[in-house]
Amino acid sequence: MSDVVIVNCTVADGRVADGAEPVADAAVLVRGERILLAGPREEVLRQADGATELDMEGAYLTPGLVNMHTHLSLSLPGQGGENVKGFTPHELALYMADGARRTLHCGVTAVRCVAEKDHADFALRRAIEAGRASGPRIFTAGQALVCTGGHGHESSDTLECDGADAFRRGVRTQIRAGADLVKVMISGGIAGEHERIETPQLFTEEMIAVLNTAHAWGRKVTAHAGPAAVIAEAVELGLDCVEHGYQLTPEVAAKMAERGTALVPTLLVTRCKEFFDELGVPEWMQCRSLGAGPRHLESYAMALAAGVEVLLGSDMPPFWRFEGTSATVRELEYMSQGGLGPARALYAGTLGPARWLGAERDIGTVEAGRYADLVAMDADPLAATSAFRTIRWVMKGGRVVRDDRAGGGRP
Repeated sequence: MSDVVIVNCTVADGRVADGAEPVADAAVLVRGERILLAGPREEVLRQADGATELDMEGAYLTPGLVNMHTHLSLSLPGQGGENVKGFTPHELALYMADGARRTLHCGVTAVRCVAEKDHADFALRRAIEAGRASGPRIFTAGQALVCTGGHGHESSDTLECDGADAFRRGVRTQIRAGADLVKVMISGGIAGEHERIETPQLFTEEMIAVLNTAHAWGRKVTAHAGPAAVIAEAVELGLDCVEHGYQLTPEVAAKMAERGTALVPTLLVTRCKEFFDELGVPEWMQCRSLGAGPRHLESYAMALAAGVEVLLGSDMPPFWRFEGTSATVRELEYMSQGGLGPARALYAGTLGPARWLGAERDIGTVEAGRYADLVAMDADPLAATSAFRTIRWVMKGGRVVRDDRAGGGRP
């Protein structure tokens, strides 16, 4: 495979949040799957003899987005979810593969799956890595761990456990299957008809068992969690990340910042009536979700004020068309508008997730040695996060997977 040099672009990545400057009139030299050199055009071109040139026509070039709260086999209450639950294993695999392809084409080059059905995510990851399917890089928790009857127990994307020993075994079961991290449900949530967001769902010894076992195996733990008291205890015990955080307090947010516990706020899930209507989500869930919206946004503001690390995650399928763009981009816009701002939003969608995943040597920035996972857009993402609505070109691992330039077409 010949080298490729990407020219006529402005390059920016999450390092701008730490004071780095975007590079105008830049070029990126790609060899195989990885970036060989990135920087001012003249410097790069001196080492690009014989490379195939790709003219970005003045576009802004950033790393591909990393969506940290993904369910490619999502099945919410309602007719749409029931259809997914009724899939045969073969249908489920094809459904998830189609979602992975669409996710990649919308500019998401890596995902963190936080509960998928029947361990189909591991098969999909192998297929993508082998080139038999098209999709983002997959980091996955496998099945989420939940108490009997707890949040999400109705689906095969969770594993019911009770007692410390069972939760230890649950962690080891996911790691044996190939999990990169562990997901646990520690409180009630929006999608459970017979539960409340405020309900604690794990005993202290069960939480300790999950955290200690996962950490001993070198895996981080993220937790579905809503209420402040439940989150506070988990943070004290060593939790690495909170999903949702519907009901934070300033004190709990400060403790998260102090302990380095990240937050994936998933703001979309409490402001997505259009999505719920499409899936036929019942009225009880819509009321609970949309009713939690104002408090959810207040919690997010508390996290920002305390200095909590916030990371992009949509919960909705990453590719889903929503309010004029993909769910991933709309979530990032909400995060930016909610006080994060464009530069930190770029970080929250690229380098921040890469660091949490321990993958910053491979993804998250546009620099030598990283995978050539890149997106190009017409507008400046440092001026407004809505620039990601204008994505028109996507590369993953040095291969162009979407090209909307004149005459480009989609491979």
